[in-house]
Amino acid sequence: MSSASQNYHLSDDLLGPVLAILDAHQDPYLMQGLVTAGCVTKLDIEGKRLQLGLCYPYPCQSQYRDTVMALTNKLAVLDAIDEVECEIDFQPAVISSGAVEPLPNVKQVIAVASGKGGVGKSTTSVNLALALAAEGAKVGILDADIYGPSIPLMLGVPNFNPVSPDGKMMTAAEAHGIAAQSIGFIVSGDEAAVWRGPMAAGALAQLLNETLWPELDYLVIDMPPGTGDIQLTLSQKVPVSGAVVVTTPQDIALADAKKGISMFQKVNIPVLGIVENMSFHICSDCGHKEHLFGEDGGLKMAARYNVPLLGQLPLQLNIREDVDRGTPSVVADGESQVALLYKEIARKVGAQLALSQTQSVVSISISDDE
Repeated sequence: MSSASQNYHLSDDLLGPVLAILDAHQDPYLMQGLVTAGCVTKLDIEGKRLQLGLCYPYPCQSQYRDTVMALTNKLAVLDAIDEVECEIDFQPAVISSGAVEPLPNVKQVIAVASGKGGVGKSTTSVNLALALAAEGAKVGILDADIYGPSIPLMLGVPNFNPVSPDGKMMTAAEAHGIAAQSIGFIVSGDEAAVWRGPMAAGALAQLLNETLWPELDYLVIDMPPGTGDIQLTLSQKVPVSGAVVVTTPQDIALADAKKGISMFQKVNIPVLGIVENMSFHICSDCGHKEHLFGEDGGLKMAARYNVPLLGQLPLQLNIREDVDRGTPSVVADGESQVALLYKEIARKVGAQLALSQTQSVVSISISDDE
């Protein structure tokens, strides 16, 4: 799975046991042993110190310490090894989406979509982008929500104005360590709101292709809500590596999320999974947990259409307050429960993208009468 090269310098009598131990360590996101997943890139030994190199195909920087401790304990049972020196890297593959040309400097493109508005798609998009960055990736975000661009405000850069050094390409904003581009940096929301579909889709394609993106592992696209012409055009013209569908637990939102899954199926874009937003609320006074919009709708839908449930996020006041202040939850408090949930989602998304290189992430059969 990994494109990193292997560099093994151990004797045959030591190499076999070391590889067996490493492959017995199942990666929780790839669901494979480290050797089978292609993550083991270096094995060498000096005296009784094993030098181990790992390269993951998805970002998981927050997990490095626990991984090293677990592997050290397992490898130390071998008489030939007293200590382990481990170097861990991250290297996503460049995923081709077929007929659509890849973007310069961008390895993978993730579309975040919803069948309807009001489910927290933009909040999920920006926190996913920041969570991927927190896990060690180089990330950008494109605000493709043409009729309601919110990323400038959510990232705290509402007054950014792109410049064009060469008269052809324009700069992206930089906020909280990620690159960002939005129609909201160029025109007012009131002006964009009266554009027809072809004009809106053309403007977004221009934003995507004429932005001076830095070297990015992932470009997250906050798609417009719905499944109309704009969304379909963007799905066909943008080199999307995989899609995340955001929903809430109630039946009407789930019905619209199904349309989003169907749209990506029609244009052969892998669905990486479902994020269930506003899944539950915990009372700040008594701690009682309530499912205000229904329970486990996203889980049932994920099972029905054979896609992962990437996460269930709470209905929580500070999530809204954080984006209103321009400091989304992942950067406002990186160790909060909500931030850790977003980072878990980010690791799952990255792993699903890695798995999609060698297998179909989703196989769905949707009929009109379902």
